[in-house]
Order: sequence, then C-alpha cells, then structure tokens
Amino acid sequence: MTQTIDRTDASLIATLETLDSRLRWLSSWTIHNANHLRESRDGLKVGGHQASCASITAIMTALYFHALGPNDKVAVKPHAGPVLHAIHYLLGNQTLDQLQRFRALSGAQSYPSRTKDRIPVDFSTGSVGLGVAVTAFASLVQDYLIAHGDMAEADAGRMIALMGDAELDEGNIYECLIECFKHDIRNCWWIVDYNRQSLDSTTADRMFRRFDDIFETCGWRVETLKQGKIQRATFARPGGTAISDWIDNCPNAEFAALTYQGGAAWRERLNRDLAGSPKSLKLIADHDDAALATLMTNLGGHCIETLLESFARCDDERPTLFIAYTIKGYGLPFAGHKDNHSGLMNPTQIEGLRAAMGIAPGDEWEPYGGMGDNAAAAARAVVEGSALAKAKGEPDASLVPVPDIPTPDGTEQATQAAFGRILLDLAKSGAPLANRIVTTSPDVTVSTNLGAFVNQRGLFRRQELRDVFAAAKIPTAQKWAGHGAGQHIELGIAENNLFLMLAALGLSAPLFGTRLIPIGTVYDPFIARGLDALNYACYQDARFLLVATPSGLTLGPEGGAHQSINSPLIGIGQPGLTYFEPAFVDELALIMRWSFEHMQADDGGSVYLRLTTRAIEQVERVDDSWREPALKGGYWLRRPSGAADLAVAFTGAVTPDVLAAAAELAEDVPGLGLLMVTSPDLLHRDWSAHQAARWTGSASAPCHAEALLSQLAPHAGLVTIIDGAPSTLSWLGGVRGMRVSPLGTDRFGQTGDLPDLFDLYRLDSRAIIDAVAQLLIDTRRLA
Repeated sequence: MTQTIDRTDASLIATLETLDSRLRWLSSWTIHNANHLRESRDGLKVGGHQASCASITAIMTALYFHALGPNDKVAVKPHAGPVLHAIHYLLGNQTLDQLQRFRALSGAQSYPSRTKDRIPVDFSTGSVGLGVAVTAFASLVQDYLIAHGDMAEADAGRMIALMGDAELDEGNIYECLIECFKHDIRNCWWIVDYNRQSLDSTTADRMFRRFDDIFETCGWRVETLKQGKIQRATFARPGGTAISDWIDNCPNAEFAALTYQGGAAWRERLNRDLAGSPKSLKLIADHDDAALATLMTNLGGHCIETLLESFARCDDERPTLFIAYTIKGYGLPFAGHKDNHSGLMNPTQIEGLRAAMGIAPGDEWEPYGGMGDNAAAAARAVVEGSALAKAKGEPDASLVPVPDIPTPDGTEQATQAAFGRILLDLAKSGAPLANRIVTTSPDVTVSTNLGAFVNQRGLFRRQELRDVFAAAKIPTAQKWAGHGAGQHIELGIAENNLFLMLAALGLSAPLFGTRLIPIGTVYDPFIARGLDALNYACYQDARFLLVATPSGLTLGPEGGAHQSINSPLIGIGQPGLTYFEPAFVDELALIMRWSFEHMQADDGGSVYLRLTTRAIEQVERVDDSWREPALKGGYWLRRPSGAADLAVAFTGAVTPDVLAAAAELAEDVPGLGLLMVTSPDLLHRDWSAHQAARWTGSASAPCHAEALLSQLAPHAGLVTIIDGAPSTLSWLGGVRGMRVSPLGTDRFGQTGDLPDLFDLYRLDSRAIIDAVAQLLIDTRRLA
C-alpha cells in the first residue's frame, strides 16, 4: 500500500524536507492572516493553533506526498486543519480565497469537515478522539465489504488517524481498542504527534512505555520514532550514549523548557549533568549553540528519512501505532513554550520566519514561494506524482430500491416488537434492501428485538464463529453463527462505539462506493452516553437508522437509570437526524420505508425512532389520508368538531391513556380533537423554518403545525402529553397563541409498573382529564 523508500534517495528526502518547511509556513501564514491582517469586526481572537500545526508538518509531508496509497483514508487531528488546507493548496484543490477566509464565514474550516470544507476530507474531526476511533470502524466496514464481495481485497486501503498525544487521554480511544481486538482489526494506522504538550500542561512522564504496553496487549504493533537521523548518527559517536540516555530520562516539562531557551541553555544543562563523562562533554563542545539546539531537537517525528523508513517498514495489514516524538511549535519562535498551544506569532516574529525561509514580501501566498527554480520544480513534481494528486473523487454509489413494507398483523402490538418483525420479514424476503442492511448493537441485540434478524442473517465475522449451543443441540432462541456473510456486527456495551460504528457504516457509500443501510439499536436513555459520537456521526453526514427503545417510563421495573426523559429533545435538537415516535404499527411501517429512502437521498440524513415495549391496541383506518400528514409530523386521529375549544396533542406510549381519557370525556367534550404527533422534530423544524421565512418575506403557505391547529377555535386550549420531557410538545401552543397544559416526565423515575408510574408522573387518563377540565375552565373564562 505504501511506496517503498530507497535510503540513498537523498534528493527525494531533500525535496520532502523543503515541502515540510513550506507546509509549516503556509499553515502559520494562514493563521497569522486570520488573526493579524484580516479585518476584525468583533475584536475576538480567531486562533488557529500555529504550534500544533508545526509539530506535525513533517509527518503529514511524509504521509501525503509519499506513503499514502490510492485507497487510503485519513482522519487529520483537529488542530492540524491548516496543514491539510496547505497540502490541498499545493495540490490545486484549495483556493487562495478559502485560505484568506480561514475560520471566517464560508471559508476554510477550523477543523477538517466533510460537509463544510471544499477540499476532500475523508473523516471530519473536531471532538478529540472520535476522529481517531472512527478509522478503526471504517477498517471493519472495509472488511465487511470485502467479505460480502462488494470490494476486491486488492482495492483495500489503509485507514489512518493522525492524532495529538492528548487524544490518548480520551476514554473512547480505549473502548474502541477493545472492540478492535474482538474484531481483529487490520489495515489501520494511528500516528501520534507525540509533542507531550496539551492545552494546559505537558504530558505526565509516567506514561512513557504505558501506551506501548496497552496497544501491544491488544495486538497492535508499536513503532516508536524517538530519534532523528542526526541524533542517531551523533549518538553513535563516543560519548553519545550518555547524551541519549540523558534525553530518555529528562522530564517532558524540562525538555520543553530547554527547547524554548535554546542552544546556550542546552549547553549549560548538559555540561552540568554530564560533567563526569569527558567524551560526552567533548561531543557537546564540537557543536556551536545553533548546532547543539538542532541536535537536541532532532526527534523522529521531524525527520523525513526516519518517517519514510518507519512507514515502509510497516507496509502490511497489521494495525500499527506510530509514536512519533515531536516538539510543539517546532521551527517557530515559541517552540517548546508551555503556553504555545493557543499562542500566535506576533508581526515581528512572523516577519523573522518569512525572512529565514527566504520568502520575498508579497510572495507569502505563493505555493512554492522562497524556493529556487530547481527546488520548486522538484517539489511540484513530488506533489503532482503523489497518490493523492491522482486520486479520483468520491465514488458514486447506486441507490438501493426500497420495497413496500407491510404492516405486521395483530390487534394489540408494541412498536419495538413490530420493528423486529418488520426486519425479520425483510430478511426473509431476499429483496436487495435486505442484503444491504447491516445491524449493530452494544450488547442489547436481544432486548431491542434484533434477535430474529440475526438468526436469519447471522453475525459478521471474518473468521467462522461456531454456535456452540446449536452444535450441542441445546435449545436456545438465539442461533447466532458468525461468518463472512453475516449482517450483524455485535459490539460490547459501549455506546460511543455504537455511534462510531454507525458513522463508519453510514459513510460506506462516499468512502467505498457501496451503499449500506445501517440500523443500530440502543436503550433510549443511553443515547446520552454516546451523544458526542452521535453528534460527530451526524456532523459528517453519515446515514443510519437509530432505533432507541424502550422509551420513557416504559421500562418501569428497571428504574430511573433505565428510563429516558430528555431523549426527545436530543432528537429535535440534533442536526442531520430526524426523530419519529410512532404509536401504531402501520405508522412504524410507513416511517421505516420513508427512513430507508431518506437515508439515501441527496438532501437526506439519518433517522431516530423512539419505540416502546408497551402493547397498544391498533386503530382501524377508514382510508389512507393519514399517511401523508404522518410523514410531515402529525395528523388528526380524531378531528375537532364544531367550534372546538380543546385538543390533546400526544405521541408514542401514552396513546392508550389519551384514548381512555377521550372516551370518558366524550359526553362532556364532544368536539375534543386528538392530534397524533408522529414527529415532534419535523413539526418543530417546519414551524421554525416558516417563522424564519416570514422574517425574510418569503413565507407562503402555513406550516404543517399551523395548518393542523387552525382547525381549532382561536381561543382553544391544548393539552400536550409525551412519555418524556414535556417541552417536546408544549411549544405547539406558540404556533397560534394557545393556552397549553403540558404533561410529561421531568424527574428521574422510580421502579414500578406502568399504572403506578403513569399515575405518579401524571401521564395517565386521570391526569389528562384533569388538564382538559382546567383548560376548559380557563379558556371559557377568557373567551
């Protein structure tokens, strides 16, 4: 996959070193322009992390302009975004205008973004750690496609993460690492920019060798790039071993401080600490201050030759962690300073750097500025000859046809159970859609009703996994054999891994050219445990169906830790995710079909279904008129009649209580309307967009919520109820200025059965009747 390196090719190494310097300059200048030259209208610091960029330019130069293969994908550490933009500027994929508007509206983004940047970005990064872990799951997706015959083994690429060492503090890294071991991950590189400085401090010295141990235990190869070529050659001389040992034992903070102080400080400290080693002192004396500073900071992560040799040495499918020692701010005036994370070079310092690099005033933005003609020609040839320069755009993946989805039979059904039956019927159907579905779950496959699908389609494993219980003829409902044709990826109980797995599966079309239909299930309250990863998946426009169940209080005996409150608000507030909460099974079937199409649409996205274990008596439909409005967010299950004074807007598991209350109120409130809300998210999104359109003068027809509520009298009251946060629906009162009595859950639940819990938290028919009565009194008094 990587290109080999002839160690005698000094000209290539020299050219890559020139490109390294150029990337350091362009990234620094882009950030400087944004902070010091571009007009500031608000007086706020723009930022951009010059020091974090400088520590990784050599790594990215060696990788992008030599080691990358044509099918490799890279997640770039967030703070190295300007370096990635500089690389694509040299390749001709990035414009000067974009660089000049770095971190400004519609300019180059702060952190690499698949959806916001104009340059090719394989994986969005930003929330540290997630961009690293997603590469491992992308590798698993690639293996899935190979096993299913959708990709040739020869076309496999390497999934690569460039990470800051502070990202190794993130827990999701180690959750992912465990899953990597279980699934025998391959073709994955994680390259650590090991500058040993984070935002607040230097890395703890106690971590030396601990990362090696952790990764090696999980089957990874660990390549440590500590010394550069100059250090290796010098330390081979008499007295060099003592200096090398001194570096190994030097605390990270002291090494950083000496780096910032420079050659004289290095000399004073080394002469003092190595006073008993005459050969070492002589070796030190052979270097002037500048040469001594160069020697002591010649770490492996800044040495092109060392990087190329290491990358070439690991050219196989074994997962590899590269720990590349670097210096934060390398080559910049504040290299090593503990405050350089957010530091910016001042105009005098940037001018000094420009002069040192031989860049003429006015040539700062020139792609190959400061190089002679021969050097520029050599650099251009290397850039244009790289695999990245020859890479084609993202492949087009064909659409997967979506069949009609029949409604499961049964007069009383729960949406969670019906979801499992729908998937089983699809699995048995042999439809193209069924072959593209990939399910996954964090150890709750059975309790979220995926078991029947897995029985039918099997677990995915690269190596055969025998079902020992089935082989022994022990009765069991789960007959889960593992094999390459399996379509369920079972995960451990870590929700971050679930959402990163869904992110990788949901990017299969643009990354690998084959469209998959990922479905992930999780207990509804535990969405919050993986919320950062869910947001990350949606931000880069991964497409998947998230089925969260049971909802609200309906897992009553499990208690508050297993009962969800604010998950509907997550569904409403999360961009790129459309939330539905169907009550009836025919609604679910309709929404699932819409979801499979929406996941494939150019302007589509992911979908979140909030389902319940509560069995509900199904409604008899007179016609299909409910279907279209149901896909807009809601419909009248019972239209208000006459000059209706009141309606109940509801969703999901509370439906039986609403219907029971309506039956009791039939005589006293004959015109009571029942508004079935299938998607609070779509209703709110439509209303919000309509309000915004009014401000711009482009509003036309009423939004769907306004059209629905216009069937009520202007002074009518509205009871809203959901087994979740009451604010999920209470905003409906603002559509037409109605009085609202919002019912819902706003406290952590108790254990108990549904009658007790719905009574305690005022979700039962009695609470609805009380709310209706109070609203009637209030609205009639005000009418």
